[in-house]
Amino acid sequence: MSGFRATVLTLYPEMFPGPLGVALSGKALAKGLWSLDVADIRDAAEDRHRSVDDTPAGGGPGMVMRADIVARALDRAAEPDDPRPRLLMSPRGRPLRQEFVRDLAAGPGAVIVCGRFEGVDERVIEGRGLTEVSVGDYVLSGGEPAALVLLDAVVRLLPGVMGKTESGTEESFEAGLLEYPHYTRPQVWEERTIPEVLTSGDHGRIARWRREAAERLTAERRPDLWTDYQARRRADETNRPRRSRSRD
Repeated sequence: MSGFRATVLTLYPEMFPGPLGVALSGKALAKGLWSLDVADIRDAAEDRHRSVDDTPAGGGPGMVMRADIVARALDRAAEPDDPRPRLLMSPRGRPLRQEFVRDLAAGPGAVIVCGRFEGVDERVIEGRGLTEVSVGDYVLSGGEPAALVLLDAVVRLLPGVMGKTESGTEESFEAGLLEYPHYTRPQVWEERTIPEVLTSGDHGRIARWRREAAERLTAERRPDLWTDYQARRRADETNRPRRSRSRD
């Protein structure tokens, strides 16, 4: 059994588990391979209107989620010594990368705050040690869809969730590359055939083809990943011990 516990703080608890309640993540949730608690931030409000936001200091459009309300909700959801990282889904946060996903999957879980409006008062981010995480360079209506993305990425890597261990290793980003193309039957479809190498039975040739295809796609579609990949390869080659030549 996994000890991964997710606690989500949101203004819209009805959005959870949502898609996390079906397919792989849903089956894993039903089996107890991970757990999900959802807290309504409005429950931490103290006025009859259950207000959670106010106008931004210094002026400007929109509203800002109040530090005291969010902090109170956090304090109720997680004890001060809770070892789980505290995350805030935010477009200005660190990009969500597969390496970070793996680190989360190997840990005890996560406490995730879903922001709304113009954002969250900076003081609660600092005061409660929130790590801001972004799922992409675009703006959503709130942090809930981003939290669903993050949890989906993490849960599928938990022990016992996927049928085969290889499913979690031979895929996009695991080696710093996009994944190679996939094919299946029929052999010919609309005059397009499966590449001959994939039906050759030569596992060495197949591995080389897949690696070259992954490198080509990464270089074409994600030059940022390709640059990082090349830099890592150069560093590995530089740090690789050289074999000493034997002398007669």
